[in-house]
Amino acid sequence: MPGIREIQEIEIIIEDIGGGGGNEPPAGGDEGDGDKRRRPGPPSSRRYYIAITLGIVSIFMFFMALTSAFLVRRTANDWVPVHLPMVIWLNTVILLASSATLELARRRLAIADLDGFRTFWRATTALGIFFLAGQLVVWHQLAKQGIYVAVNPASSFFYIFTAAHGLHIVGGVAALLYVLFRAFEKTSISRALAAEITSYYWHFMDGLWLFLLALLYPGK
Repeated sequence: MPGIREIQEIEIIIEDIGGGGGNEPPAGGDEGDGDKRRRPGPPSSRRYYIAITLGIVSIFMFFMALTSAFLVRRTANDWVPVHLPMVIWLNTVILLASSATLELARRRLAIADLDGFRTFWRATTALGIFFLAGQLVVWHQLAKQGIYVAVNPASSFFYIFTAAHGLHIVGGVAALLYVLFRAFEKTSISRALAAEITSYYWHFMDGLWLFLLALLYPGK
């Protein structure tokens, strides 16, 4: 049964971390057989899928809490809409392009074209960095207009939303760099699986940005 199999995997992980009696062979048993029973095999890919799912859900809940506060606060009389700088649309195109290059990279990897994979993966990483730089330009343009975090509730939410999303994009760029430079021959996870897990996170951040943009745009 799936539930029993998961419990057995957790017990193996606990034994590996804790050590101690878990490494001793059972009394009256063959030491070699005991080692075979306790030696963990390659990590199940399921745990990576579970981890990224939990991560995405937690991020989603965080932004939904901010969204609820935003919608309630927007009804107040002191709400002054923030006019979105034009560069924010260029940033959106850059982020969407990064999702396209990421999928092209995964297709190259699927046919064992490692050079092609690295080319498109580097492009994805570069586009992610360009997006972050573009967001700093947006902030700079708003600052030149005298729009700061504490000017009014609308500007506060704009900076909070974009800053929180930007920090999560930084995490995504770190994951892209990990997949690009990690020597997966020495790890228990394959490059293809790492690329797939990273793609889930990256596409989610792209979709989240589109949601935030739609949320903030009516204020214009």
